[in-house]
Amino acid sequence: MSQTVSQSQPKRMPTIEELGFDPGALREKYATERAKRLRTEGNNQYQEIMGQFAHYNVDPYVEPGFTRPALHEDLDVLIIGGGFGGQFAAVRLQEVGMSNIRIIEKAGDFGGTWYWNRYPGAQCDVESYVYLPLLEQTGYIPKEKYSFAPEILEHAQRIGRHFKLYERACFQTQITEARWNEGAGRWTITTDRNDVFHARFVIMCSGPLNRPKLPGIPGIENFTGHTFHTSRWDYHYTGGDSSGGLHKLQDKRVGIIGTGATAIQCVPHVGQTAKQLYVFQRTPSSVDRRGNRPTDPDWVQTLTPGWQAHRNENFCTLMAGRPVDEDLVNDGWTTLFKKLTRLFSRRNNADLTEEERAALTEIADFQQMNDIRDRIATTVQDQRTAEALKPWYGQWCKRPTFNDDYLPTFNRPNVRLVDTHGKGVDRVTDRGVIVDGIEYAVDCLIFATGFEVGTAYTRRAEFELYGRDGVSLSEAWAQGMRTHHGVLSHGFPNCFHMGLTQTGLAPNFTYLLEGQSYHITQLINEVNARKAVTIEPTPEAVAEWVELMSKPNALTEYQNACTPGYYNGEGQNTGIGFVGTQYPQGAVAFFKMLARWREQGDFKGVVMK
Repeated sequence: MSQTVSQSQPKRMPTIEELGFDPGALREKYATERAKRLRTEGNNQYQEIMGQFAHYNVDPYVEPGFTRPALHEDLDVLIIGGGFGGQFAAVRLQEVGMSNIRIIEKAGDFGGTWYWNRYPGAQCDVESYVYLPLLEQTGYIPKEKYSFAPEILEHAQRIGRHFKLYERACFQTQITEARWNEGAGRWTITTDRNDVFHARFVIMCSGPLNRPKLPGIPGIENFTGHTFHTSRWDYHYTGGDSSGGLHKLQDKRVGIIGTGATAIQCVPHVGQTAKQLYVFQRTPSSVDRRGNRPTDPDWVQTLTPGWQAHRNENFCTLMAGRPVDEDLVNDGWTTLFKKLTRLFSRRNNADLTEEERAALTEIADFQQMNDIRDRIATTVQDQRTAEALKPWYGQWCKRPTFNDDYLPTFNRPNVRLVDTHGKGVDRVTDRGVIVDGIEYAVDCLIFATGFEVGTAYTRRAEFELYGRDGVSLSEAWAQGMRTHHGVLSHGFPNCFHMGLTQTGLAPNFTYLLEGQSYHITQLINEVNARKAVTIEPTPEAVAEWVELMSKPNALTEYQNACTPGYYNGEGQNTGIGFVGTQYPQGAVAFFKMLARWREQGDFKGVVMK
């Protein structure tokens, strides 16, 4: 998906007249808009949640004053995180007979990001039939093609009940430290509940979407009105619930900072009830049609065992740019690839040069984004607002969004888009927000600024790991992650990682988590079968994997031309972005590679002793 193709038209390429647009002019427009948004401070432009800002990280969904007796236990496995990743790990371990496990979760229940994200309109942007895990095992079929947050949280709880995970979970508990004990061959883990766990294995499933991120805007600490982060939505102040009805905002002037995936979903509900809503925008999102619909009961009757895994692999294969016989999910995620298929089908696909393939891929991307921009122009009545809402970047520069209510909200007389032309908000005063010297007075300021993604791994986990010889993971990864296959790190025996850690990237994260949990379980099984004490990658294997992950590929080249965001480390492209340092061929190919590696039997690059 390179955007760095030759300025000249390669042979057999569609002409400007045939396309109806000039690819060269669009490249220049994208580059101009990107330059407006580049900041030298990268991720440091955001304010860390600590000190006077610590209250933005408080759990509003639990009753204060929770206590319980401290636990002192010897465990086979300690799992850190109770989202879908932690649940997958626990389920897979139990399937192979390992039940002496604990799940430590700082929230008050299972759910991970779906525990925290309860803002009005919160909805999964990936089809629920592939996103919600373990549907066949729990006997559940989602109500709609795209599930809303309450249903997803309920499903996480369903998994907890079905697999008896509640009896193994410690909620409202934060790890304070994990330290490797060389003599005992175990990890010692302490918590803020004075627990002490000694575990043979630790599985890190804390995930990237749990720690709120605040913009580092001067003056936010001086605002005297009401504020909260969308991942800690204050329904006591707004009224209503996750389905809307925010009646307490009827006499309120509200400002929302941020126009990413969260704002796309909550802005329509705030705009419906607020006296006045200002949406402060630095970079517009790509907003495509959602088209949600109830689950067809007749379709459900056609499902056969293994349907979810098959559907998931079909979706992730297609999203990796690989050919499939049929698009089972068939939604906005796959539209771009259909455009590309049409372009290829009009030419001799086998005879295309790499330059021609790259050019056609770029053209398909331009066509997709032109459709997005045309949709804005025909939906938003005010031309100036419509122009400001148009995203001038590639389809995969930011996570695409899908919503049928966001754009029409700007046709409401009480809703105003305040576009900052890529600069961001100037500052916050005690009573409002200043952009271009104009102060917008607000009673309530809502931060729709997402979660920390590009910050240090241990900062997001909110504790430190100390491996062999007392070396911290922060030190070991100071120059970036150093793993083998994304799950093991040299110097940290028996510690496994799940999530976006030099792995195979998939737009459906639960597909990624399921594959990782299976692989980790197989590794632990192998350690037990060999009656070994530890498993750890060699320094050479880690260096080889890091080199592979660091090589430029089509995705990283694409991101180099993108407007700044968490996908590319705020434009820094230093390997800390959301999609940086991932297996170049995608998740399906990644897990097939791991399967072949296990089947060889020698577990090359890993030492078990």
